[in-house]
Amino acid sequence: MLSLIIGLGNPGEKYKNTRHNLGFRVVDKLADKNHQRFKPGKGDYLFCEIGKGKDTSCFLIKPLTYMNSSGEAVGEALDHWSMGRENLLVLCDDVNLPLGKIRIREKGTDGGHNGLKSIIYRLNSIEFVRLRMGIGNAPLNTDLEEFVLKEFNEPEQEIVERMIEKACIAVENTLTWGIEDSMSRFNVDASSIVE
Repeated sequence: MLSLIIGLGNPGEKYKNTRHNLGFRVVDKLADKNHQRFKPGKGDYLFCEIGKGKDTSCFLIKPLTYMNSSGEAVGEALDHWSMGRENLLVLCDDVNLPLGKIRIREKGTDGGHNGLKSIIYRLNSIEFVRLRMGIGNAPLNTDLEEFVLKEFNEPEQEIVERMIEKACIAVENTLTWGIEDSMSRFNVDASSIVE
């Protein structure tokens, strides 16, 4: 049973609505849906518990280490609750997926994502569940770092909101029915966006 849902992002108001902060936005929405508030953890992260007293009880985690050092906060959370990588579900943005597309995998490389790279380094393993949310490729002649730290433009907002909602449903489904069920339900054709 997955017990730690890690939303990747950068802390601070200036990053709140950037492309790189989709992980934060999903765990924020899950916390709101469960009427929970984040509080400081025993390390560089915020956390709250959802589904308390149920079979699907788990912790939502927001690392405060900034994206490139996400692995430090993930390691601290795993150590605090005496859990292993099999207890993780990591939520992040992905420039290799079309805007609005989500994909769930049991393991994989970092795909050029520095947050995943940091977690892989800290765990010394690529074997942890991740849910990636498509933000599309950076426009030509645009620096990748600059692109992921920009906010979505107005025409993109509606797609992004639907994608965040679908990601929340996918997380809840994974907690209840498991990763294989979620992969079969949510990993649709990579060329399509969420409906």
